[in-house]
Amino acid sequence: MLDVFKSDLFSTMSLTAAIQEVPYVPRRLQELGWFDEEGIRDTTVVIEKDNNTLALVEDRPRGSNPMVVSSDKREGIPFRTTHLPETATIMADEVIGVREFGSEDGRRTVESVVAKRLEKMRRNLDATHEWHRIGAIKGLILDANGTNVIANLFERFGMQPIMLDMNLDADATPVRSRCLDILEGVEKELGSWPFSGVRVLCGKEFWRSLITHPKVEDTYLNHAAAAELRGDVRDAFEFGGLIWERYRGYVSGQAYIGDHEAYACPEGVPDLYISRFAPADYIYAVGTIGLPYYAMSEPLPMNKGVRLEAQSNPIHLVTRPRAIIHLHRTKWNQ
Repeated sequence: MLDVFKSDLFSTMSLTAAIQEVPYVPRRLQELGWFDEEGIRDTTVVIEKDNNTLALVEDRPRGSNPMVVSSDKREGIPFRTTHLPETATIMADEVIGVREFGSEDGRRTVESVVAKRLEKMRRNLDATHEWHRIGAIKGLILDANGTNVIANLFERFGMQPIMLDMNLDADATPVRSRCLDILEGVEKELGSWPFSGVRVLCGKEFWRSLITHPKVEDTYLNHAAAAELRGDVRDAFEFGGLIWERYRGYVSGQAYIGDHEAYACPEGVPDLYISRFAPADYIYAVGTIGLPYYAMSEPLPMNKGVRLEAQSNPIHLVTRPRAIIHLHRTKWNQ
């Protein structure tokens, strides 16, 4: 039985292929497909900041000197990929003398144990990817402890976020007008870049205040779409030219999006959201195109089992962070 630990089942290629194929645990940003995913050969991604500006051309007498158009200033801003390793151990006692139900093949038992362990490791990595993607939406990517900063996009790009108080506690607040402010803000920041729409990801209390606000309810009172608010109030709905959606996500008691916050995110913008994956820190992976997930194993002393390692080396970025409008249920300073 111990010979199975030396089989190709525990080879780097087999394990990496297995962790790639583990059924995906749903994560909303992954489902939306916003982030363009690519592998890279290095551990650094450089985003080019183009300070492209528009200027009005003066009316001047014919034959006079024309307005001078300076070249665009470009600046490369590097971002280092993160390194997300985790480990697990499979002891010989977990598989010796135990066979898969209805089978006499002990190898299937080991495969089952490996698959379950890899699935758990994959879920942890998926949750971390979502945490980092949400951080990119916010412009502040935090480590797992919610404190250490991996990347402050606004600081790196030398800009400030656009923040809008929705004031949803006041019944008289013109919510539709606020929606127009959001759309105009997105249009201004994207300039000539096209977008197909704007989706607002809402925290729990923000969502509650939105769907119960009189101006929102009145819009649907005599409309066929009223069923959307009378039905499952966790579903997304359209209002004021925006798609509003309750974002569900907690890990270790931390909300992915703060209860009183929301983020208006343009959709259909080329290269606005990107995910890049560096190679693993394994000899065989040097100089190759990075994969989203890797797995490897090594025997324990005295061949009493194997130690598995899974890792991912991503960086998730929003290349135009001011195009994400930051919303608050009342005021940001409350």
